Amino acid sequence: MPASVLSWHGDWRRYGPWHNEGNGFTDKYFPMAPSIAVTPPLLASLDIAAASAVIEDLVATGKILDPEVKLSFAIDLPRDPTDPRELSEIPEVRLWFLRLDQRFPWLPLVLDWETGELGRYAAMLVPHQFSTKDGIRYNPEALEIFVMGKIFAIAPWLQAQGIPQFTRLKFMTQMLGYEIDDGLFELLRSPVT
Repeated sequence: MPASVLSWHGDWRRYGPWHNEGNGFTDKYFPMAPSIAVTPPLLASLDIAAASAVIEDLVATGKILDPEVKLSFAIDLPRDPTDPRELSEIPEVRLWFLRLDQRFPWLPLVLDWETGELGRYAAMLVPHQFSTKDGIRYNPEALEIFVMGKIFAIAPWLQAQGIPQFTRLKFMTQMLGYEIDDGLFELLRSPVT
């Protein structure tokens, strides 16, 4: 990717650590933020129906892009206390999020970024390493592919929602540590031929 389009200037440590217990902060301080429950039976069967229902209801009611609505996930996965893995390192959890992401590729745009949901979501989909000292460290090439893939998926979705500006999308990429040149967004406004 040419440096004029995409450049990294972030700190890997600002995305972690992500704790194994869900995120009670969201429900307590942001009551309008829907929290999607993710339980062992849903993970075992890769069942995204309940999550889809919440998301599709927000789309149908026109609230999906309401700035007050910020989605989060409450992952309830009882585990052996000696299991050192983070949730994003458990294959069943990653597969569930991968399936959800394929159904709703624009989902990162509507997550509760303030409570770390964007970083946690990215960790479910992007190869990374985790340390208690440094937090999460994404594979740089994989993160770049993830960011560009999201830009290409979300830009047309925003246009289909009647939103011609990509300000929120650009801010999302900045949250992941990338500064995207405005020229790329201009190219995405052009009709596909």
